[in-house]
Amino acid sequence: MTESIRIATRRSPLAIWQADFVKEKISELNPRLKVELVAMNTKGDQALDAALSGIGGKGLFINELESALLDGRADIAVHSLKDMPNTLSEDFCLGAVCARGNPCDALVTNLSSPLKNLKPGSVVGTSSLRRRSQLLAAHPHLEVKEIRGNVNTRLDKLDDGSYHAIILASIGLERLNLHHRISSRLSIKEMLPAPGQGAIAIQCKVVDKSIKSLILPLHDRISGFCVTAERSVSARLNGNCKVPIAAYAELVRGSNEIVLRAMVGSIDGTSILCAQDRDCPNNAVKLGNRVGDKLLGLGADKILNDVAGI
Repeated sequence: MTESIRIATRRSPLAIWQADFVKEKISELNPRLKVELVAMNTKGDQALDAALSGIGGKGLFINELESALLDGRADIAVHSLKDMPNTLSEDFCLGAVCARGNPCDALVTNLSSPLKNLKPGSVVGTSSLRRRSQLLAAHPHLEVKEIRGNVNTRLDKLDDGSYHAIILASIGLERLNLHHRISSRLSIKEMLPAPGQGAIAIQCKVVDKSIKSLILPLHDRISGFCVTAERSVSARLNGNCKVPIAAYAELVRGSNEIVLRAMVGSIDGTSILCAQDRDCPNNAVKLGNRVGDKLLGLGADKILNDVAGI
């Protein structure tokens, strides 16, 4: 019988919040279980002077945590699901996806202007090619500039005048009690989220049946189906942080279906392709593949190949 569980996590404030959230949920269900955090720095957290898309992608945020699982320093790892690759190695699985939080992006600015009223040439910071593409498509008069670092680091860069505005995930600001910094929340129509955005994922080793059983009660079925559809469309397109892909699925009110919307765009925002479809939750993977095929039929492969060649 498991007497303790160790949670691998990044050291950033948001990552610690997520790990503590999972720790509390596990402790509530297992009061006698000893639960502790194993915090570590990742290469993605250390290499802040280069675009993430150019130095190895999302794997830089999880490699060290996976090593801790393999060598026994930790039993589970907690991640922002949007930071995880579409496919995991055969050693690992997603043991649980917690109930999803707010999936939307947020505009943060010290100006009084909403996004649509920012003056031509205003500098907007984001490290996401997905956000860059959609920003420039809707607001070609803006200048989009790379920004890296944790939430507080990015806010500091905004406050010192390096940027007129920045785009961050709403949920990250909310979880860090920084609601007051949100100038406006961008709707799904304004800015389609990254696959898995807003969801906390718990990773474990495939062979650890006792650990899988322990974390299974934290899994939210509907959130799981929705993010599976999103990650499937991204996988169908061979997506990663190096290409501008967005996807969001949600349960249709009054029905037993989820609707999936997805986008592929050029980095300069001059070409935006969108597709959507719906299906029952149990067909989430098929739904994602189908929407991915629709985007490929519209010419997504050409955009993605062009971006990959840059």
